[in-house]
Amino acid sequence: MIAKLKGIIDNIGEDCCIIDVNGVGYLVNMSSRSLSKLKQGEYANLLIETIIKEDSITLFGFQSPWEKEWFNTLTKIQGVGGKVCLSILSVLSPAQLSQAVAAQDKSSFLRAAGVGPKLAARLVTELKDKIVTIPVEYMSGADLNNVVDSDEAPSAKIKSKTQAVAPEEETDATYTKTEDVTSALTNLGYQKIDAYRVASEVCLKNPTADLGTLIRLALKEFNQ
Repeated sequence: MIAKLKGIIDNIGEDCCIIDVNGVGYLVNMSSRSLSKLKQGEYANLLIETIIKEDSITLFGFQSPWEKEWFNTLTKIQGVGGKVCLSILSVLSPAQLSQAVAAQDKSSFLRAAGVGPKLAARLVTELKDKIVTIPVEYMSGADLNNVVDSDEAPSAKIKSKTQAVAPEEETDATYTKTEDVTSALTNLGYQKIDAYRVASEVCLKNPTADLGTLIRLALKEFNQ
């Protein structure tokens, strides 16, 4: 089973790409959000989920571990196949997906092709206890192509401290804090969906606060 591919992007289509790995081209299905980050002729490092059926072997590619985790979570919902998952991941980032589930926001899922009102309602209901938590060890705001491989020189990937941070990176950094606060609250016995909702509000209102302060603020919200 293929779990990861490293190579040159040979071609980019509407919902897939071809990655050349040592002369062998692999067709990889991806969300439009992830495809937009690829460039033809450039090196890419993709996480892969291999779906094997009687008449086909299909590769689905991801640029971050949490995007792949959401894919696997979504495919466990009855009636949600790989293509629908990619459609959802095309309109909602992993952070937005968690926020939509926490808020029970059916309208966000309706933006995805192939998702109707009934499926949207079932998604928010069945996913409410399955919000994907991003592991702390992963870099916030970075896809797999920006993670330093062990055989690369560390200086090759280090950003200057004066370099401006892109809005998407700021959003992902806030999201990582949200996940840390959520984890702390659930460890204290709060329901995950409630913990995530409060953590999201606290982190958005206090973007520069440290983790300890955010947890204290969240606990105050619960005690009001």
